[in-house]
Amino acid sequence: MSIINEHPSENHPFAESLLSNDENSINGVPHRYLIENGSKGVLLDHMTLALQDHHISPEALERRKDLIETLQIKDAPMIVSPYPQNKTTQKGNFAEIFLAEYLCSTTEAELPIYRLRYNPNVEQSMKGDDVLLFDVESDPVRIIVGESKFRGVPNKKAVVDIVDGLVRSNKAGLPISLTFVSERLFEAGNFELAKKVQNCAVLFLTNQLRLDYVGFLMGNYTARKVVNTHASSELRNLLMISLNFESPDAIVQQAFVQLEGR
Repeated sequence: MSIINEHPSENHPFAESLLSNDENSINGVPHRYLIENGSKGVLLDHMTLALQDHHISPEALERRKDLIETLQIKDAPMIVSPYPQNKTTQKGNFAEIFLAEYLCSTTEAELPIYRLRYNPNVEQSMKGDDVLLFDVESDPVRIIVGESKFRGVPNKKAVVDIVDGLVRSNKAGLPISLTFVSERLFEAGNFELAKKVQNCAVLFLTNQLRLDYVGFLMGNYTARKVVNTHASSELRNLLMISLNFESPDAIVQQAFVQLEGR
């Protein structure tokens, strides 16, 4: 598969916790099928750290801990958690973060910012591209646009919605979150990368930018079959990934319980 490299190997948590197989849907869309291999604890530990990193910076987390200690001394009400309590939002965020982490581990592309840190309402899903990775050193420069969905029991509509969202992104041209990413990088003082991300608009207009699309479906053991049956698109640079668990809801719940306990 040219959009991503082989499944992680050796000591990577994804290699230790997930089996992988590359195939095609009946309509010819490349599909990487991932399934749990029994090492759930390895995946949970890795994803718990990833959930924390994507939702809050280390500096903000330390400030929050200091504030909590002060509030406990004064017997004041606790501050709101930086992580969603809404179960639907938890599932959606977990799927989005897994996709970002998996793409970072299977490509040379970089995730410049953790967008969920900028979500003004942690209990709701955030607007914009689910995942946006950049390989600014490749020739041509490449952007990977990711669309993720969690469905405990996957169905045709989930796959169609994923593909339709990526097709709309392709027809719109530049990813809608590109400016958002570059502005956050400028604000953080990462001027070199910010300018390279911003310059993607120029590269797009001069036909020097590669855009790849990855759809991701997390669900129970039927996710693989649903993707293989219903994934169809005119996009030639589209890859589908499915993540199959016996009990996907339980995985998400356990990860957020671990997260709150850190």
